[in-house]
Formats: sequence, C-alpha cells, structure tokens
Amino acid sequence: MRSVRGARCLALGMRLVVFVSVLSFSAPSSAQSPSTTPDDETNLGKSWNFHIQVTAIPQGHGDLHSPYASDHSLSAKAELQTSFTTTFFAGHTLWQGAELYINPEILAGKGLSTTQGVAGFPNGEIYRVDTPRPRFNLARCFIRQTWGLGGGRDPLGNEQNQIPGSIDTRRIVLTVGKFSLIDVFDDNTYSHDARSQFLNWALMDNGAWDFAADTRGYTYGFALELNDRRWAVRFASVMVPKDANGMALDTRIANARADNLELEHRHEFKGHPGALRLMGFMNHAHMGNYRTTIDTPVFQMDITKSRSYSLKYGFGLNAEQEVAKDIGVFVRYGWNDAHTETWAFTEIDRTGSAGLSVKGERWSRPRDRLGVALVVNGISRDHADYLRAGGKGFIIGDGALNYGREKIVESYYLFSLGKGFAISPDFQQVVNPAYNRDRGPASVWAVRLHWEL
Repeated sequence: MRSVRGARCLALGMRLVVFVSVLSFSAPSSAQSPSTTPDDETNLGKSWNFHIQVTAIPQGHGDLHSPYASDHSLSAKAELQTSFTTTFFAGHTLWQGAELYINPEILAGKGLSTTQGVAGFPNGEIYRVDTPRPRFNLARCFIRQTWGLGGGRDPLGNEQNQIPGSIDTRRIVLTVGKFSLIDVFDDNTYSHDARSQFLNWALMDNGAWDFAADTRGYTYGFALELNDRRWAVRFASVMVPKDANGMALDTRIANARADNLELEHRHEFKGHPGALRLMGFMNHAHMGNYRTTIDTPVFQMDITKSRSYSLKYGFGLNAEQEVAKDIGVFVRYGWNDAHTETWAFTEIDRTGSAGLSVKGERWSRPRDRLGVALVVNGISRDHADYLRAGGKGFIIGDGALNYGREKIVESYYLFSLGKGFAISPDFQQVVNPAYNRDRGPASVWAVRLHWEL
C-alpha cells in the first residue's frame, strides 16, 4: 500500500513539475520582465521558478590494512564507485506570501562498500541513494508561507527553491510538507553543500545530529522561523523512520517524532560578516539500547531486539566568520547522549570540525574555490562496547573494535567552467575508519562533476 501511495504522489509531483516547466518557458515571469522591481509584490505574486542540478561523483580508495572485517566494513581492496543525482526545482507563488515548491529527483549509483565502513562517510550525495539502479523520487513537496513584520526589506535572488523578489527583514516563515531538516537547520556559508563544498558527511552537517529523515534524507512535518536583522529562532517537528535508516516513516506521532530548535546570531567583526548557531534536538523513536543489548545475552548482540519507544537528545554549535573578502573559516561541535542506537543519519556521538575556504580571487580565478578541513568523530562508551562485542549499526561494525577516534582531513578545489558547470577534485584521508585502530588508514579520492541552471 505504501508503494502505491508513493507512486501516486510521485506521479502527481511529476505532472505538477511538467506543468510548472511549460508555463515558465511559455510565458515571461516577473524575474524575466524588464519592468519588474524587487519590491513589486504584484508581479512577484505571478512569478514562477524553475531550476535543475546534475551531480556525478566517481570516488575510490586504494588497498588498506585490514586484519579482520565484516560485511559492514570498508573494503580492504581498492574500489571505485559512482553516485549520480539529478534534481528538478519548481516553484510557484500561490497567494501573497505563500509559495509551493516541488523537487523530483533521479538517483543512481553506489557508495564505497555499499555506503558502509566509515562513520564520517566521504560522499555527501550518496546518502540519498538506496539502490544502484536509476530511480525517481519526490524529494520535496512543501508550502512556504511568509508573514512580513517590517524592519526593512531583504532581497531574494532567483535560486533553487527561492522565487526572486524581496521580503521583510522581520518575518515569520512557516514551511509545511516534505522537505529535509538540513534545508532549515545547521546552515553554514562555507560547509553545508556537498554539491559545491566539502563532500564528507561530518563536514556537510553536524555529524552528531541524528537528524530525522528517510534513507534519502527527507521527511514530513513543519518548520517555523522568526527572523530579525541580527538573529533568528527556528523550530521544527517532523516524522522519524519506522526502522533505523529506513524509507518508511513512523505514523505514531505521539511516540515517534523529532523536535529541533536553533538559535542564530549574525554579527560583523571588523566589517566582515559572521554567524553563531546553537541547535538542540530530541528524537522520539522505536530505538534499541546499546547497554540493554550488551547485558542481555539472549539478544545475541542484535540491537533490534531491545527496541522500545525512547528518547535521544543532543546539541550542536556552528560558527562561521569571514576573515577577509575572499577567506572564510568555520567550526562545528556536536554531542548526543548515545544511549540508543543511531537512527537516521550516521554513527557519530561526538564531533568537532574546523575548516578554511578561500576564493580564487588571489590567483585571478574569482569563481574558483579551495577548501581544507579537519573533522574528529567519536562515540560513547556504550556504543564502543557494543561494537567491541561484535554488534553492528546500519553503517559500521567490523565484528571487533580497537577503539580510536575517527579523524578525517579533506581538501577540494572547485574549478568553475562557466555557465553553471564546475569540476572539483577532492581528497580525504581517513584515520581509524569506523573508530578502529586496527584498520586503515584509507586514502579516498573523488572528482565531482556538477552542473546547475
């Protein structure tokens, strides 16, 4: 029945996108009209928005030291895999302040070792893919309602899931439907987009934030934001998976949901913009418990047998600062209580990262970008004891464990080729993959090919 509903929803989404596409190309929108001004809300109310992105990432690693392994381990033999995503972004103004956005996606490819063996996984695009065969997926389908409260106007460019125009600086924004929590929370100018910035999961987002999502990164719910000139407050409540890293979402909302809260403060330091964000989350889900599984021999280290509706909570810090016109730095820290099993994102209970982003203006390539970052991941004592005793999560579990923090250095260079095209060589060195001193290190290289319109 779920597959029938999903097929119907996808078919409806595709029809709407085709309809939006035809209208956007057959009639000039407010963004195309020379007479349009940013504050012309009448024209803005008639506007349409259509974009597309395509990303392909061949990624591989060489042979690595591996005295033992399981089916959840990073392969000891060299391998090469490729991920592929195509996303269509369609939007339309429904009434004053309200917009509808629909994002169908085509997904294909595989991650290294079937997307297992590294907690800070090296490809931020592959978490959306659950089969190597090309598949259609309705990634997002949501309504965004904005209520202006004055305080001046902020311009909006013609971007993915953003209709051009302007909005009040002081505003309330409500998002309802299917979307990703990372669309709303944990933003960072220098490290948040695996299609143009760092590829690693734990650099793309806060690795200790077990953000609620299906296998491909999306969920249903609502998000509410109150924004002012220097600060913002965001809250969201969304559905969680029925099973760990599963596609089906749990409909028992009273017992199964994820509540997220973020406070953001924006500032300037010596004329350079920066931001500080504090985020907290509480996940309610039918999760297993590491210590209960260890202490109950009859479970035979199968954490699914200890599952009950329980709570997982944590917090994250996220800071960014421009230090020169073409240089920015960022840091993140994250922590969760880690008594219950990892449920949706990845098996990281503590994380710290820092990085640098430099635009190519200094070498006469202003659209190019160089990024270098370090992330250190860890897990709780209960989590480590569980893996040491032979337990497995949905991403890691070597059958034994000589614990050590997982350390990853990543560097990339984005070559802008014009007209929306970019190619980015990427290199990552992973020390103690899956927190195991007995394995690795692993040298991971990739070439990201990206085009957007």
